[in-house]
Amino acid sequence: QLQLVESGGGLVQPGGSLRLSCAASRFIMNFHAIGWFRRAPGKEREGVSCVSKSGSITNYADSVKGRFTISRNNAKNTVYLQMNSLQPGDTADYYCAARPLSCSSSPEAYDHWGQGTQVTVSS
Repeated sequence: QLQLVESGGGLVQPGGSLRLSCAASRFIMNFHAIGWFRRAPGKEREGVSCVSKSGSITNYADSVKGRFTISRNNAKNTVYLQMNSLQPGDTADYYCAARPLSCSSSPEAYDHWGQGTQVTVSS
């Protein structure tokens, strides 16, 4: 019931696009905000974006503003992260996570995590 599964990662050239998906259980979608985080090799985990339970509030890290868009489709129990104008600095493992109701930029505030999907931006 408390499951998150990411998909959509892969290898893309600089300037390209990918759309990540986070498939969640119905319980999670009904009661939780969903955040996307990433961890690049040798770096700390970083918050990328978040969407509130209702979908009315979204936020983004400064490094991805204007390039990434988060959305949720509650009917499909899925949250998406559309990533455009990808750069080598976006290379990382991307994770979705859930916490009750509202967003937080702190990974420690999230109760449930997926296994991650790898994104590599390289020519």
